[in-house]
Amino acid sequence: MGKPRVPRDVSKGVKPDRAAMATAVQDFLRAAGLPLEVDPNLAETPERVAEAWAEEFLDGYGRTPEEALGETFPAPANSSGEMVVVTDLRFHSMCPHHLLPFEGRAHVAYMPAKRVVGFGRLSALVDCFAHRLILQEDLAREVASSLARVLKSPATACIIEAEQACLRIRGDRQRDARTHAEAYEGLLRKDGALRRELWARLGATRR
Repeated sequence: MGKPRVPRDVSKGVKPDRAAMATAVQDFLRAAGLPLEVDPNLAETPERVAEAWAEEFLDGYGRTPEEALGETFPAPANSSGEMVVVTDLRFHSMCPHHLLPFEGRAHVAYMPAKRVVGFGRLSALVDCFAHRLILQEDLAREVASSLARVLKSPATACIIEAEQACLRIRGDRQRDARTHAEAYEGLLRKDGALRRELWARLGATRR
């Protein structure tokens, strides 16, 4: 879509100011004409919103891919050319255009070089980028490129299926729409047979 990549060092030094965030939410609600002083349900909303955004929606800015992947281990003997594939990693994220959520499943694959990571660390890597303001396309690209860079993997991929609130509840309101984004690095970028093998493992037919 021609959008700029999210810089890898974007997480450096990012620390949410919850008090300022709560004040901003309060100002937003007042600007919307809502009776904060009258409606008891809105009394603590600014603080709750600030906490949710700082701890659950934007906490990915506080981690690097290296921290998310954590400890690495020697690849199994004679595993050259084999792929590690983990499917259906659930995630949630926020679109940077309207600050609306999208959620879905990420399928992550890599071919080990000399090091491997625990399966759960792949989920942590997805969340490292998903818990930022990021486009679905950039999320797939950052996961695939980070795996290639940190593990020096000769082939990586991230395929993401999601439900976008931007598409489902506003604009054309396509409530049944699902969006797909793919990203490949190394051998999987150019090797058609290897990519078809990956999609066979995912149980999908490559169009």
